[in-house]
Amino acid sequence: MSSPLSADATDLAGAIKAGKLTCVDAMQAALSASEQQVALGTIAHLDAEMGLVSAEAMDQERLQQPDRFAARPFAGIPTLAKDLGGPFAGLPVTAGSRLLRREGGDADSDLAKRFREAGFCLFGLTTSPEFGFSLASEPAIGPICRNPLDPARTAGGSSGGAAAAVAAGIVALAHATDAGGSIRVPAACCGLVGLKPTRGAMPAGPFFGNHLGGIASELAVTRSVRDTSRLLEAISGETKGPFADIERIAAQAGPLRIGLLADTGTRHPTMPERLHAVEAAARLLETQGHRIVPLAWSDVEQPALASRRAFGDIVSVNIAALVDGLKLDMQAAETLTQAFILRGRAMPATALWDALNGAVRASRSLWNLFDKVDILLTPMLASPPPLIGSFPTDHSDTDLHLDRMTAFAPLASLANVSGFPALTLPFGADADGLPLPVQIMAPMGKDALLLSLATRLEADGRWHHRHPIAGLAA
Repeated sequence: MSSPLSADATDLAGAIKAGKLTCVDAMQAALSASEQQVALGTIAHLDAEMGLVSAEAMDQERLQQPDRFAARPFAGIPTLAKDLGGPFAGLPVTAGSRLLRREGGDADSDLAKRFREAGFCLFGLTTSPEFGFSLASEPAIGPICRNPLDPARTAGGSSGGAAAAVAAGIVALAHATDAGGSIRVPAACCGLVGLKPTRGAMPAGPFFGNHLGGIASELAVTRSVRDTSRLLEAISGETKGPFADIERIAAQAGPLRIGLLADTGTRHPTMPERLHAVEAAARLLETQGHRIVPLAWSDVEQPALASRRAFGDIVSVNIAALVDGLKLDMQAAETLTQAFILRGRAMPATALWDALNGAVRASRSLWNLFDKVDILLTPMLASPPPLIGSFPTDHSDTDLHLDRMTAFAPLASLANVSGFPALTLPFGADADGLPLPVQIMAPMGKDALLLSLATRLEADGRWHHRHPIAGLAA
């Protein structure tokens, strides 16, 4: 097994299957860690009884149906769902908002069923910003989620609670969603691996409540590329709509053309040390036989701008439709959320249609770029995780808020709006010990290629986790 600080969910599953600890032992360790680290604000709702009942059931299965238990890749692993997405039966999602009551639903989403089939034991919901409208997880209803690497800073959003829980070692892996960078940004803030899969690779039914016209996807934040790969294998495919099943293309052998983008323009510039990390990753891949193709900001500027507009318009119309459809009192929402609701209500259908057409053209531009390169290697974050309070929601300026998010993660929404897979992982640390993340993107269906390259970058050993996983600390 790996050392405690480098261990991942695969190691924890292996320890359980080897009899070094029971599923109940692992759950009790996670519950203890969540209590000890409550000040981080990672968990919005905790159900210890649910977790222990699930763990006990898995221990019984190990004794009575050992073959079935052994077939589950993450048998007995404690984990948390995000307070946005799913849903997971029995876990009362509120999307970080006073608009929704903390009442548990009775039905699993297709994705939730697959999490359970993989062997995970759920025991709570992680903190997210109200309706996922921020790259910080600081909902007015609380808790305020802090970064385990520096509690004065954000853990990112909207899957910030998930990322903080994994980085702190409360759980080894946590469910997350991504509509505008919401898996990748928190992973980048906390030194984790985050994959936004190809559009259509993950099940979104039967309710499609977090679908957002195709820009949203669900998976997890993890401590290793192999965990991400194993989870993707376990729960993707056979989605039953709304898209045709994605053909998963095996990672190609031989030299690749690595499109290196070490620039995010003058309006939203990236700090030099973060650009240097991207260049260092490119040099490493070059030593392994791949060819570097330098790219300019002008190669992606227009698709990036179109993606930002499409994201803002889609989420505005979506929240307006949700509030009006459920006849919710918008006055209970945060001021910024109210502004997005009003923006969505006021938006002409022709304006939304124009934004959606812009998204299609953005996707086409990327396809044309992938005629010249096989992979895009880019910055993930323009700066270190900002201080708590850097994304306030007590104002009504939606454009200012969207601009703040773009300034922090200039290329985050490009993958969502275009549908391409994108992965982030840490590739070094800055002078304060905070991660220097990079992002790699590939054509649709080539998630395996991203994972293959990420494995090579991870193997260089430039990042080390700060906290061991609960249950594997000794």
